[in-house]
Amino acid sequence: MRKKVIGLLLLTAIMLVSGGIYLLGQRKQAVTVSGYLGGEKIGFFEDEEIADILKERYGLEADYSKAGSLDMITADLEGRDYLFPSSSIALEYYEDLHGKPLQNETILNTPIVLYTHRIVLDALVEQGAAETVEDVNYVDMNKLVDLIQKEIHWKDIGVEELYGKVSVDTTDPASSNSGNMFAALLADILNGGETPTQADLGEVLPKLQDIFGKLGYMETSSADLFSQFLKMGVGATPIAAGYESQIIEYAVMEPEDYQAVKDDIVILYPTPTVWSTHVMIALDENGQALLEALLDEEIQELAWDRHGFRTESGGSIQGDLPVSGIAPSITSVAPIPDYEVMKQIIDGLA
Repeated sequence: MRKKVIGLLLLTAIMLVSGGIYLLGQRKQAVTVSGYLGGEKIGFFEDEEIADILKERYGLEADYSKAGSLDMITADLEGRDYLFPSSSIALEYYEDLHGKPLQNETILNTPIVLYTHRIVLDALVEQGAAETVEDVNYVDMNKLVDLIQKEIHWKDIGVEELYGKVSVDTTDPASSNSGNMFAALLADILNGGETPTQADLGEVLPKLQDIFGKLGYMETSSADLFSQFLKMGVGATPIAAGYESQIIEYAVMEPEDYQAVKDDIVILYPTPTVWSTHVMIALDENGQALLEALLDEEIQELAWDRHGFRTESGGSIQGDLPVSGIAPSITSVAPIPDYEVMKQIIDGLA
């Protein structure tokens, strides 16, 4: 009899423990939140520490499909909880097509920069188009645009190794944010440093079309363009427009690869530059929950420390960095033309 009682007690204990584990698992099961994401933020979303915070603290699991900032606005939104493009222009585009979203918020910031190689930097410095100030390299956009418009060959400015004319590779401005942000910056420069209005487009747009029309095929993702820049060398991509965050994330996440190229790769800060504001658009309550979770203080710190996104007010850097030549703060900034002007620029470059 005693053995039967002990056996019954053991069976009951096992059932209680098993049931507790099952209920605990059920309670902690994360809600999957799906949406479209700009390629430059994939590393941020795939960060295991960030994923753990989302799951353990907020009960969320972020799923994504990669899409250009403008392409995602016109994509099929069935079953999507959020969109995470890289600019406020994409938000205004969404509102133009779909109306006001449930919620939107700027989650991350990063300036547009140019990536180049040491021999190109040396040539630009010699031409007076670039300078180095306390280890930070700056490029005068007026002088760089002048070289492009005059169709100066690389060999004419002392870079005998390179074929062709001075140009800046960029993503397709009709589909990707880094491309249309660079187009916005060029529009300001071509308009004499003034933010273009619709009245200015008759003169500015043909000049933009001439510059972009000579680039040939353009990537639709800034992540793909940056990868191409790293892998194919100076001959294929002498200068590429991208995000500051990309080189910081690369150095943190791929330290050995970064060490192999760090003496050649140069980050150039355009003067002026423009900010890329990474806005999350919540399409439903699940998207809204993810939006609010990404504002978590620890996630915001990881966004800078590991992925290079400036999240603090004013955009000043905090702490040590694995990359030299990062500007302590971004001070020379051009305003983005308004949505209607940008829409006409994007349409004109499509």
